[in-house]
Amino acid sequence: MSRIALKSAREIEAMRRAGALVAETFRVLDPFVKPGVTLAELDRIAEEHIRKNGATPAYLGYGPRNNPFPATICASVNEVICHGIPGPLELKEGDIIGVDIGVLLDGVYGDACYTYTVGQVSPEVQGLVDTTRESLKAGLEVVRPGNRTGDIGHAIQTVAEGRGYGVVREYTGHGIGKRLHEEPTIYHWGARYTGLKLQPGMVFTVEPMINLGTPDTRLLSDGWTVITADKKPSAQFEHTVVVTPRGHEILTL
Repeated sequence: MSRIALKSAREIEAMRRAGALVAETFRVLDPFVKPGVTLAELDRIAEEHIRKNGATPAYLGYGPRNNPFPATICASVNEVICHGIPGPLELKEGDIIGVDIGVLLDGVYGDACYTYTVGQVSPEVQGLVDTTRESLKAGLEVVRPGNRTGDIGHAIQTVAEGRGYGVVREYTGHGIGKRLHEEPTIYHWGARYTGLKLQPGMVFTVEPMINLGTPDTRLLSDGWTVITADKKPSAQFEHTVVVTPRGHEILTL
């Protein structure tokens, strides 16, 4: 018997609202992601919008008691893969920034990530961003009852590695609901027909992190910021998705 908590129709409807707020927060941030803005300012705008809509930032204060995450958004610029901490850094022309947003609304969570390009980026970096977006799409396309979690990872890995990019192994998608991180773990690499069988009512994130170079990672001394080992850029896209009887529904679209 599966130990994965299947969500009720009522829970899924609540998660739809949480996901919609996440998506709306990206739209609010969109015009501000430009050269000269600081990561701290983006964080302030996101927190203000989330709280104005009756929700709580999911990441602020999350983690170990002795080192909780200190901000509303994760802001991961260029070689930062994930969990970048917003601060005084100003965006400049040619940067990319992965903005990860989580909210807690009416007792359930929504979670997504979007990689913005700042002004004109190099063709090499644009190719990375486009491939990361397409790898997420490929992973989501196989989310339907009867398929397995390994099918998701295989689809992502096939797109990204097929174009010569590195797929991060250490950081994964995850179940989500009344807790930010639940079972199952969603790997962004793997073999078809392996892993947990998908059932209607499962809700989880798919969030590939794709590197321009090696897939290897390094954790900085702040205990949060993860960078590429070779200092080349990394991109990430993420959605929260529910398995439906006929396929799936993206809750953070």
